[in-house]
Amino acid sequence: MTAGSPASDTSSPADGYVGDPAVRAEWDNRYADRQQLWSGLPNGALVAEVAGLAPGRVLDVGCGEGADAVWLARGGWDVTALEVSGVALERAAGHARDAGLTVHWVHAALTEAALPPASFDLVSAQYPALLRTPDAAAERALLAAVAPGGVLLLVHHAGMDTQQAQEGDFDPADYVWPSMVAELLDDDWEVEVDEERPRVAPEGGAGAHHANDVVLRARRLR
Repeated sequence: MTAGSPASDTSSPADGYVGDPAVRAEWDNRYADRQQLWSGLPNGALVAEVAGLAPGRVLDVGCGEGADAVWLARGGWDVTALEVSGVALERAAGHARDAGLTVHWVHAALTEAALPPASFDLVSAQYPALLRTPDAAAERALLAAVAPGGVLLLVHHAGMDTQQAQEGDFDPADYVWPSMVAELLDDDWEVEVDEERPRVAPEGGAGAHHANDVVLRARRLR
């Protein structure tokens, strides 16, 4: 099994981690602080946007505790789920095992993962914490993973990108937002949805207080 590549044993995440150890430690600590960080239910924007798509290969970027990955697998998708936190991945793998579902787990940062290029019919990134770099590495990695004819679905909390940096908290300028990805779309892409809408939020879990989403859905034409 190659570190950072989809695991051949789908009962547990890949043993190796590829990425910044400090980022892994930060997210491991966040998950370890609670027995369950998120609601355990799939994200509402994902459910809505996937409704009209035929199941195929999907990449779940920042899969967390696996609610989206499990929901997609149950719907017939061939799921590859990527996450930096080993704590979260172990929980996600447990949920998939309990459901009797197969998911390919990747323990890596998006920009470091050995993912097959242009091979996913759907790339889903729901509220991802992707660090911004001068070369737009994360944005380009999202786009590069989508197969011709496939869809990129990027959802984030509306208004967070314009918040002021808070002491001891995150600086929005450090992260990737949907508008930054949209700026990179050229004639090879068709924007199907680019809007702010009320969030369909599952009850409970971190982030439940956010009321509106920014939804970017773009199809790769070639």
